[in-house]
Amino acid sequence: MLAAVLLGLPLLPATTSAVSSAAGHPVSVIVRSVGGAGAAVESAVRRLGGTVGRRIKLIDGFAATVPAARLSELAAARGVHSVTRDGQVTLHHSSTLGFDASTDLGSTYNVARAIGADDAWRLGITGRGVDVALIDSGVVPVDGLKASGKVVNGADLSFESQASQLTYLDSYGHGTHMAGIIAGRDSAGDTISSFLNHHRFVGIAPGARIVNVKVASASGAADVSQVIAAIDWIVEHRRDSGKNIRLISMSFGTDSLQSYLLDPLAYAAEVAWRKGLVVVASAGNASFGDQQLNDPANDPYVIAVGASDMAGTLSPHDDVVPSFSARGTPTRRPDLVAPGTSVVSLRSPGSHLDAAYPGGRVGTRFFRGSGTSQSTAVVAGAVALLLQQRPHVTPDQVKKLLMSSASRLPLADAAGQGAGRVNIERALRTTTPAYQQTWSKSTGKGSLDLARGSARVTDGITPLLGEQNIFGQVWDPVAWPGASWRGESWSAGAWNGRGWSGSCWCRTSWSGPGWSTAKWSGTRWSKYSWSGLTWYGMKWDGVSWSGLTSSGLTWSGATRSRDVWSGVTWGRR
Repeated sequence: MLAAVLLGLPLLPATTSAVSSAAGHPVSVIVRSVGGAGAAVESAVRRLGGTVGRRIKLIDGFAATVPAARLSELAAARGVHSVTRDGQVTLHHSSTLGFDASTDLGSTYNVARAIGADDAWRLGITGRGVDVALIDSGVVPVDGLKASGKVVNGADLSFESQASQLTYLDSYGHGTHMAGIIAGRDSAGDTISSFLNHHRFVGIAPGARIVNVKVASASGAADVSQVIAAIDWIVEHRRDSGKNIRLISMSFGTDSLQSYLLDPLAYAAEVAWRKGLVVVASAGNASFGDQQLNDPANDPYVIAVGASDMAGTLSPHDDVVPSFSARGTPTRRPDLVAPGTSVVSLRSPGSHLDAAYPGGRVGTRFFRGSGTSQSTAVVAGAVALLLQQRPHVTPDQVKKLLMSSASRLPLADAAGQGAGRVNIERALRTTTPAYQQTWSKSTGKGSLDLARGSARVTDGITPLLGEQNIFGQVWDPVAWPGASWRGESWSAGAWNGRGWSGSCWCRTSWSGPGWSTAKWSGTRWSKYSWSGLTWYGMKWDGVSWSGLTSSGLTWSGATRSRDVWSGVTWGRR
């Protein structure tokens, strides 16, 4: 059911009698100008005792408040194309299902408005032609992601890759949510007007395509070696069969303390960056005893994204950085922030998170979540818009454009906000800088085990430790950085998805939360317990699956140390 919407009713000179009963009372109208009229129409509104509101560039008009008795005069004024009065009508449509995107500040519709993505759409910039590689827990073909060509399967490097009924699909519930934020759109419309219609679901870059690279299983478990293999695969296959992978989105990270100069995961991200791929990574969630940025976001070459809380308005002027968003250290701060509290995106029905945390559901289609995961997806969508506009821009230039055009947050701390909140509308108007980063480069010759930080996957009994990948193969810290970057080069032939599978979704449902997973399914996450389960594998950079207070500080549910959490608490990988 769609909530009530405002519908314009044209007012012509003959309508004076229709409004005479409201003479003297101000009414809200939309005024359109004749081409070339300039400021004359706005002057007419003021002359008739009205006030001029927000400009609406799409229709060459503006909102205004005008005394009801003067409407006919305004409609007849020189330079006026039309005057439209707001009326109310109730529409019925199955897509909203109890969720009004126009009034919920966490809707992707409003997040897009907050960062100026809607202005980009009006210019025809939707991310079309740009492929976004999403390294995550898979994607399911729910409405919003099942339009023809919207998602293409890359590699499934997860523990479920050998289970035919689970290959590529999001049994955990995280990847579908992120894909929706980045590039989702309802199948019903692929036009600018449909993207601007709040009755339809839309992500930040609705014209972009998602390349689904799955690394995590239903438990959320994955190892650093799988993520490195995913990056490796993306670099090797970024131009296969006409594909155009230009960026990688990673809403996760480890709490590794190893220097990025040695770290294998940071090195893999840097190689992708130098190959022309923009890498967007979560700064991380700081409620774990330290503020250091996650690995690989701690690498200064990539774009490290923190979270902002919009505090009840679309304007950045009252935004704060919630306590969960990592501030980093003096040597490495977040580069910028994006909305990341109570963001509403697509739900993966029957997945682990969906079954375990029903409080996060919004209607029947959507799920609400908070964390730097969501912020990272927002920035990934913004990058896709910029790359459509400037297909030859380098990753360094993209990073500089986003940071130099970001909106400063006067109420937020400097360490947490970096350059400020992403402002893609301003970035699209900013001249491309001649810019090249000069940080020291990672060698990747450090420890794979240290790259894991405090988290380890386990077969239910024994955690994966030491310098070995998930197959037990010895990791050679000297030889691997010089090896050919092929996503299947070290996998012993075990990976699916070596070629492009096309956009065919052959499996669209599953039986519920009782997933049958392969060895190394992962049943523990380090440091945290919920409902009697202690998780020990992949840590994703979400914080909550439910709503938050505007400050992002108050939660409900089980307690842990000094923080009170709501629903599932996602940490760093």
